[in-house]
Amino acid sequence: MVADLKPSRSKGGRTIRTLAVTGGTGFVGARFFQIAAAAGYELRALTRKWRPPEEGIDWVEGALDRKDALARLCEGSDAIVHIAGAINAPDRAGFEKANVAGTANMVDAARRAKVRRFIHISSLAAREPQLSDYGWSKAKSERVVASSGLDWTILRPPAVYGPGDRETLELFKMARRGLVALPPGRGRFSVIHVDDLCRLILALLEEPDTFSETYEPDDGREDGWEHRHFARTLGRLYGRRAYTLTLPRMLMRAAARADRLFRRSKAKLTPDRVSYYCHPDWVSAAERRPPALLWTPQVKTPTGLKETADWYKAEGWLR
Repeated sequence: MVADLKPSRSKGGRTIRTLAVTGGTGFVGARFFQIAAAAGYELRALTRKWRPPEEGIDWVEGALDRKDALARLCEGSDAIVHIAGAINAPDRAGFEKANVAGTANMVDAARRAKVRRFIHISSLAAREPQLSDYGWSKAKSERVVASSGLDWTILRPPAVYGPGDRETLELFKMARRGLVALPPGRGRFSVIHVDDLCRLILALLEEPDTFSETYEPDDGREDGWEHRHFARTLGRLYGRRAYTLTLPRMLMRAAARADRLFRRSKAKLTPDRVSYYCHPDWVSAAERRPPALLWTPQVKTPTGLKETADWYKAEGWLR
């Protein structure tokens, strides 16, 4: 539980109390701040735009390509939690700038500030780098971290959901209408609630046995979720049977081009994501799960989905 994740003394005798965090203005980062603050950690956070002061958070204005800002971020910190990254970019160069060069800059800043502990939030997409520019960039960022010489741990989350998430919102909207579009085949995938992911990050901080390890956490469901089953589970949240429509790859590519044309940078289905979505196996590998004695997921997915749907409704995101 969060209450158990108090700052403690590391193997080297130094207390990890202050965390330097990138990506704190995003979905996962914002929730991580809440859980880390409740656990007693002090937080330093990177932000592109000026933000008003917040209790427990020291905002550092800057970006991953501003080395002066990263130096200020790391100064006086005990550990780095690198969450920031691009999930959407116009081309491979855009992903490389954000996910590879940005990670390299963060590693360099950690070295200069003599901050040893480095937790890198990657993606399950890194497991299949040939499928998408996003996955390629995440795999390359992992190699940067693994060769850093720091006390690193890499996390590859599957689909992360929870209150405040805009990426899975489209699925909830379709389920509410009663028709969910799915990629071809009978693929399977894993999910994880944002709270469980954040608790895992904190659990890793003080564990030297997790140094130089790459983990693929999930909700604990063996063999993941079959696409149709997940869609029908969402439908039941709204008291209806959600019918599913399997889209051929060619149609998905056309839809991605249309989404890019109309929503531009806000497009959810992009050409880069089509091959990723059509891959049949995005189940977290059992042999890469975090040690059960260290962490186990606490949120049952049906319960977490209901909580998320209620939040969307309360906030007016589902109309």
